[in-house]
Amino acid sequence: MIQPLGFSLDDKQLRRAGLDYHEYANLRVHDDLAACLQTLPGARLFAYTTKGKQPYHEVCYQAGDALLFGPETRGLPADILASLKPEQCMRIPMLPNNRSLNLSNTVAVAVFEAWRQCGFAGADRSFR
Repeated sequence: MIQPLGFSLDDKQLRRAGLDYHEYANLRVHDDLAACLQTLPGARLFAYTTKGKQPYHEVCYQAGDALLFGPETRGLPADILASLKPEQCMRIPMLPNNRSLNLSNTVAVAVFEAWRQCGFAGADRSFR
């Protein structure tokens, strides 16, 4: 997670929402994007934005890729988007005149696709 967060990690409702999963999360908070990326040497960065041209499902994701999402209310800052190549700016298709997905749904769709492409590494295989 990258500062400023816009919410407190000590928030009672946030703790309650993660009640069943918090022990599985490896949460790190970084002062800025540059500090975050320093902890991910060699990672390919993909930013999710309504301004993106690259369909999110046409990327060949790899283990170690970094997925970047902005605040739900305003998206990623223009300077960050301007620093990226067009093929790094992902878009999730929407029907014409529909609003974009909320942040949690966008993250779920993107992460699940990347995980699917990586063979569901670490998943319980009993569903087969």
